[in-house]
Amino acid sequence: MDTEIHNLLANIWFFIIGLMLFLYVVLDGFDLGVGILSLLVKDDDHRTTMMKCLESIWDANETWLVLLGGALFGAFPVVYSIALQALYIPVMVMLFALIFRGVAFEFRHHANNNAPWNKVFGYSSLVAALAQGFAFGGLISGLSINENDYQGNVWGWLTPFSVLVAIGVATGYTLLGATYLMMKTEGAIQRINITQAYVAAVLEIVILIAVVNCAARLNPYFASRWADAETGYYLDSFLVLAVFAFTMLIRSLIRGHELSAFIWSVIITLASFTAVTIGYYPYMIPASVQLIHGASSSRTLIFMLSTIGFLIPVMLIYSGYQYLVFRGKVKVDEHTG
Repeated sequence: MDTEIHNLLANIWFFIIGLMLFLYVVLDGFDLGVGILSLLVKDDDHRTTMMKCLESIWDANETWLVLLGGALFGAFPVVYSIALQALYIPVMVMLFALIFRGVAFEFRHHANNNAPWNKVFGYSSLVAALAQGFAFGGLISGLSINENDYQGNVWGWLTPFSVLVAIGVATGYTLLGATYLMMKTEGAIQRINITQAYVAAVLEIVILIAVVNCAARLNPYFASRWADAETGYYLDSFLVLAVFAFTMLIRSLIRGHELSAFIWSVIITLASFTAVTIGYYPYMIPASVQLIHGASSSRTLIFMLSTIGFLIPVMLIYSGYQYLVFRGKVKVDEHTG
């Protein structure tokens, strides 16, 4: 009975952490995507408008990353320690990029010459997105672990597969950013965002299929999950959902449906994220650490449910209210560089 309860609690926290990660990917994803897209903009008024779209929400979006780190440390300390050992470089690069990004965002408004800060903001966003992709790609490609201790070198995360995943993450964020800006802007800048969303959507669906195929070749367990009649059915359904969402996204872009375009881009992200997660379940670190073996004690997991678990609905309500308050369009002629 104790084992069953512990397994249930571990699965509950696996779901909670997955939810936190997904919320971070979507919320800070479009945030970073806007930063990446700012590198492609030549008109400073347009860039100012893009950054104005993030002015009231960007710091709250990153709160999910902080909560995710704390939850992972408490619920799955073994996974946390191994991941930090193996992924030290991409994690640190990501953190420094997010710091520089925040500094650039604030300093840009007060600088006499904001061009350098524009570049810092854009490139920091790109570096943070790529670092997250390298970390995720390095994690799911498999780590050299012996008795819960990482045995590889500091560059073990850098593989052709992690490069593909990093590009996919940056492309996915760009898609989210473009569809978000489509909702928040109008006129010429909105038309540019629609074009960018087309390109990002096509690249994202191609990269998703490539990632799934490569993961199946690199990891026999992942391949067996797809080959299994029951599990493979569910995994295939998420890929079908991603392709369907891509089709509906293109339809929304053609018809200029702003909200639905963003929603379909989120569904593509959800389908991709879920397919990969289920493909490796119940492993937290593929071929090395299963979630029940990496989880904390049952008492710890129960205590965390009464603390961190309580914060999730509070943060969801706060985030929803925040987006409700700051809804609406941001016009180019309202602000100057």
